[in-house]
Amino acid sequence: MSILPFTRPTLGDEEQQAVNEVLASGWLTTGPKVDTLEQALADYIGGGVSVRLLNSATSALEAALMASNVGPGDEVILPAMSFTATANVVLRVGAMPIFVDVDALSRNLAVQQVEAAMTPRTRAVMPVHFAGLPVEMGPLYDLAERNRLIVIEDAAQAIGSQVDGRMIGAAGNPVCFSFHPNKNMTTIEGGAIASSDRQLLRRIERMRFHGIERDAQGNMDVPQWGGKMNLADVNAAIGLVQLSRLDAFNRRRRELAQLYIKLLPQHAALLMPRDQAGHSWHMLCVCIDFDALGVSRTGFQQRLQKLGVGTGVHYPAMHLFSLYRSYGYGPGDFPEAERIGEQTLTLPLFPGMQDADVEKVCTAVSQLLRGEDAP
Repeated sequence: MSILPFTRPTLGDEEQQAVNEVLASGWLTTGPKVDTLEQALADYIGGGVSVRLLNSATSALEAALMASNVGPGDEVILPAMSFTATANVVLRVGAMPIFVDVDALSRNLAVQQVEAAMTPRTRAVMPVHFAGLPVEMGPLYDLAERNRLIVIEDAAQAIGSQVDGRMIGAAGNPVCFSFHPNKNMTTIEGGAIASSDRQLLRRIERMRFHGIERDAQGNMDVPQWGGKMNLADVNAAIGLVQLSRLDAFNRRRRELAQLYIKLLPQHAALLMPRDQAGHSWHMLCVCIDFDALGVSRTGFQQRLQKLGVGTGVHYPAMHLFSLYRSYGYGPGDFPEAERIGEQTLTLPLFPGMQDADVEKVCTAVSQLLRGEDAP
């Protein structure tokens, strides 16, 4: 039996041709394709922002923090529900991640949680647009302006998402995207920062390639620390094709998500995620009360596997990882994030799916919710 995976990139002949053209050009690393994709992304996002490409969203987040001079002695407020990179980069620059709880339906933080967690050391807030659902940013921007906080948005899962009719990334503060193979568009590996702060972007340009800058005569200087975070042209060439298809990808994701919402049963043990305008539906993560069903999450996944349905887990609550327990966090700190971490299950969602695939998944989930075992 073939297994329907929870995600699969949509790649075709156009991407293959784009790669072949770069290979034939002889320019494989950062070059004209990177420049072209940066401008294309800036045009797509709008708001007058500029974009700089890096080799991952993790690098983008780290570079945004460093370029904003966030470091030792500073605190950065972020949600306890996200991929661990969101918090890891804060430690990487020497600052302290301050977790807050999230909403059960949106999986996102809210301004009230941020305000309650603020201290004199708070330097920045890092909201995460979970699974492509936009955070309510207006109140956060207002809070940040009143308290002189930096807002760095983790939009790794939100390329193409919109809030108040504007693309995520268009507000002007640093916003970081991912183009990993499981994202709504891919460059295989890659990330980006969108911002209207020219000075910050200049720092990032140097930071992503050894701190190097050159004058008009080509003479090299290294005025600041830099790493190796640049994106190659071969990746950017794939990204240019993917960007041209992104809106169609996201439309299909929304159609599939709406079909899930229609077909999955109302059940006391099943909690659906929130839907709203502007959602790009990077993932569809439901919560299932496995204890109430008398089964472990692993057991539930194994039974779905027997029915031909692959699943994922996005994510465990970050503050319960050993690394963050060592900083004093523990069970009971953030009940909603912990509940989500224990009950979350990611169902298949990608543009190449057919309606019949969603029907298959919903039938299988419904069967198990009724207590009917897989054959």
